[in-house]
Amino acid sequence: MADRKDRLGLRRSRRRRLVRRTAGAFVAVVAVVTGWLAMAPPELLRVGSAYSAKIVCSNVFVAYRDPAQVLAQDVQAPGHPLLKLMRIEVDRPNRLVKAGILGFFAQRIAVARDGLGCTVLPEGISAERLIELRAEQRPPETVATADALWPQGERTEAPADPALASVLDDPALTGPGMRAVVVVKDGRIVGERYGDGFDRETPLLGWSMTKTVNAAILGTLVKGGKLSLDQKRLFGDWRTDNRAGISIADLMGMRSGLAFDEDYGGVTDVTRMLFLERDMTSFAAAMPLARPVGQAFAYSSGTAMLLSRIWQDAVGDPDRALVTPRAGLFEPIGMRSAILETDAAGTFVGCSYLYATARDWARFGQFLLQDGSWGGRALLPDGFVAWMRSAAPGSGGEYGNGQLWLSGPSSTRAEDLRLGVAADAYWLIGHDGQTMTIIPSRRLIVLRLGLTPSSLGYKPQAMVVEIAKALSPP
Repeated sequence: MADRKDRLGLRRSRRRRLVRRTAGAFVAVVAVVTGWLAMAPPELLRVGSAYSAKIVCSNVFVAYRDPAQVLAQDVQAPGHPLLKLMRIEVDRPNRLVKAGILGFFAQRIAVARDGLGCTVLPEGISAERLIELRAEQRPPETVATADALWPQGERTEAPADPALASVLDDPALTGPGMRAVVVVKDGRIVGERYGDGFDRETPLLGWSMTKTVNAAILGTLVKGGKLSLDQKRLFGDWRTDNRAGISIADLMGMRSGLAFDEDYGGVTDVTRMLFLERDMTSFAAAMPLARPVGQAFAYSSGTAMLLSRIWQDAVGDPDRALVTPRAGLFEPIGMRSAILETDAAGTFVGCSYLYATARDWARFGQFLLQDGSWGGRALLPDGFVAWMRSAAPGSGGEYGNGQLWLSGPSSTRAEDLRLGVAADAYWLIGHDGQTMTIIPSRRLIVLRLGLTPSSLGYKPQAMVVEIAKALSPP
């Protein structure tokens, strides 16, 4: 009996020591994390939480993805170490997402609005007030039907091409983190592939590919006579200083001369604008000149925000401006899934935040390939797309006049030519591996979307070259 009591006492003693050690380790970890967070810049913590809330909100309420998957794959996997500590809370009835370090440090909220996707809730503004901003949902002018061939509908009937299939099934060519590849030849989809968990119905974020779409929306206002590319004195504060000479064309070609730090490594102009500012355009418009107007190329997401505000103001009525992307571009060309998100001030985030299915992104590529016309109707001015893809002054031939690239990611035109990319190719390029290559001479579009940080070193040029060879063999 005594032996049994001794054994029970020994087990209880071991359990108590284990509990004490576990509790001690937990307290130590909390102390380390708390100390690290205390040393981290407060703005960096707020940026991290706002980024997390925004990405999860858009993917849940626009792309209809699982929030745990989005947190693990889109937020935590490729991100800064502090994002590993991010926790989220999804409130479906109120259509909002809360995110914070360990769930409560530096908490930020993103809210979903009808027709406008998600935006980060500015501090001091209620979710109810922000939700009042919404885009009227109207029946589409053109309805894609399942039995119509793409791009008018969703049906595809291209025969299986073994050479093309071998390219699309090669992960070394489609790249790590691939979520969608769509190949369009002569106006028809001839091949497509999707990553695990994604399909042709999944809206995907284009990041900076959005800039080219935003430029096309502005082009519809030029077509309507409401804007001209040589227009200057664009903002009130600019009219009395040396920024008065900046034209819309200067902004389109990224040669405004305005200061703007596009580095995504910390709290810079671009991350502050996207995740801390209520009114992104006012932030970008307040930048001083850093170089002469019209002479030097400098890539800037702030520039695209200025363009968004310019075309929205040209529409005149704010409510009508909110439906202009859909009425003026998305509906006419059948981009039914497209959602262009706004900031909290109601300005479309034309630098970064367009969600659309891969097939709808490819529709936009086909629209450009058709020189801005669809179904016999010109939506852009004559020669506008040709101007967009002509080299912007000061860019060294690498960037076009219309918010697009003339060379592929992390490359130059000379390097692309050596790789075998067609000389007339031009590119839409976005953060984390989003690309669309348009080759007019081949009547070819190659869209590739995914989650592929630049640190992985993936470049899509080899895939584009092999697809072109497969479809147009020597």
